[in-house]
Amino acid sequence: MSNMIAVHPKELSTSQLHGYLLGAVGPRPIAFASTLDNNGRPNLSPFSFFNVFSANPPVLIFSPARRVRNNTTKHTLENILATKEVVINVVNYDMVQQMSLASTEYGEGENEFIKSGLTMVPSDIVGPFRVGESPVQFECKVTKVEPLGEEGGAGNLIFSEVVKIHIKKSILDPQGGIDQSKIDQVARMGGNWYSRAKEGMFEVPKPLSTRGIGVDSLPETIRTSAVLSGNDLGMLGNVETLPGREEVATFVDQHPELKDMAVQQDLHKKAKEFLMNNDVSSAWKVLMIKQ
Repeated sequence: MSNMIAVHPKELSTSQLHGYLLGAVGPRPIAFASTLDNNGRPNLSPFSFFNVFSANPPVLIFSPARRVRNNTTKHTLENILATKEVVINVVNYDMVQQMSLASTEYGEGENEFIKSGLTMVPSDIVGPFRVGESPVQFECKVTKVEPLGEEGGAGNLIFSEVVKIHIKKSILDPQGGIDQSKIDQVARMGGNWYSRAKEGMFEVPKPLSTRGIGVDSLPETIRTSAVLSGNDLGMLGNVETLPGREEVATFVDQHPELKDMAVQQDLHKKAKEFLMNNDVSSAWKVLMIKQ
């Protein structure tokens, strides 16, 4: 019996399909979108159908969906169609509760900045206000709005070209880049769930910097190991060359406990310990003892 279920989107209700999509595709970054209506009244609302899609030109895209329950559109979309401007504010952990409060569907003309207690900061180029608490604020001109459907749940892709960026100095590293720990971003999951990025961050070296030998080139005893996982094999395959005999011998002299490991499975367990600490070089030297 298969351990998977298979469903056809057209056989599900929109709310069921919505739940599967948002439960599976995450964590999703949040576009905290600030707009103005034709009368200059502010609106502020978060959207997790969002990402960066181009650096030259700099383009962010987010998608306010039509409401599932009654197929109406949101104030953000209506304001953007009228003014072609938006400020996209990054959400961090310190403001996530206020951001959530701003997602309440207040009546037309109600100011979510005031309702959520967030600070309105004038923009330099576009009309909508920036969120003063946000660590990064993107002033954007909207170049295109692409409807994806006409029924409830249909998205509307808003192509937002960045014309000015505001970055808090407190989140920068010594080199002037954005410190991924200091920015402390949050992201949307399914249901009421969010994730806090810095609590689960880890580094994976990009294979573009090297030409890894690949998992297919690993010795069979390693490739078929009952101890090493797919992630472990991926790390081992992302090296250009294997350690030589002299390197392995020197390593064993420095770790005399390895001399008593005659069982291959024990060596694999020891290598896995090194991999858990991102020490691929040492892991390979352990694995090469019996090769």
